Amino acid sequence: MRSIGTTLEMIKWEHSVLTLPFGLTGAVLAARGIPNLHTSLWIIVALVAARSAAMAFNRLVDAGIDAANPRTRIRALPAGKLTKPFVTWFVVVASAILILAAWQLNPLAFYLSPVALGIVFLYSFTKRFTRWTHVVLGIAMGTAPVAAWIAVRGSLDPRIFILSAAVVFWGAGFDILYSCQDYEVDRSADVYSIPKAFGIRTSLAMSRFFHVLTVLLLTWMVFAFGLGRIAAMGVGFVALLLIYEHSLVKHDDLSRVNAAFFTMNGLVSMAFLFFIAGDLLLAR
Repeated sequence: MRSIGTTLEMIKWEHSVLTLPFGLTGAVLAARGIPNLHTSLWIIVALVAARSAAMAFNRLVDAGIDAANPRTRIRALPAGKLTKPFVTWFVVVASAILILAAWQLNPLAFYLSPVALGIVFLYSFTKRFTRWTHVVLGIAMGTAPVAAWIAVRGSLDPRIFILSAAVVFWGAGFDILYSCQDYEVDRSADVYSIPKAFGIRTSLAMSRFFHVLTVLLLTWMVFAFGLGRIAAMGVGFVALLLIYEHSLVKHDDLSRVNAAFFTMNGLVSMAFLFFIAGDLLLAR
């Protein structure tokens, strides 16, 4: 039980609130309301399992890098709280749960579940060869609304990729903010990142640009799906939250990065889900 608690801390279980609501937004759009209980539950299981597998896999791949970073050397694997075989088995079990959940949903979801795993696992290697690793993380997160749409409809609609693209730039933007705190360590390490390549000031500007794109794409999505005023208000609320998020982080003061990363982005994804769901439900 102690190992399970340590594992949940290792994968930052509470950070599921970042991607899960955007995934559920995809499901709500596909169903034009709330999907039935069976579908909703298995979508949640699949999204949480995918993220858990991805996070644990990332900790395995980055164990050496984490051990060399003062900020991350206290994580479970570098600190010796968990063993690599244990975490490997956790990845296997979480991946199997994702595939089981996809099988419970529909054939297309099941057939594409290994592809989803491949995408989320790929991110863990990218910091070794590209500064755009943050965008790859965004792409991994952006699979959530597409996967949830498939889970509900059993098919694809090009419009859902607008929401997916918004999630890509949203995730990449806040990951750039988060990685700024490792700027000094990354400069002396054999890893790639946007802060290392361009410096903190330029990286913050790029993060802001990515989040402007996020708001523009969410606005396009509202029009593409024929949504109403409540959804439009949701986009406006997200824009305000992102503006406040960026006010918390300065190039010479990164002390509030964690608040900007977790608290504000958790509010962004949850608020957008509630606004979209409210718009669709009240339109009936």
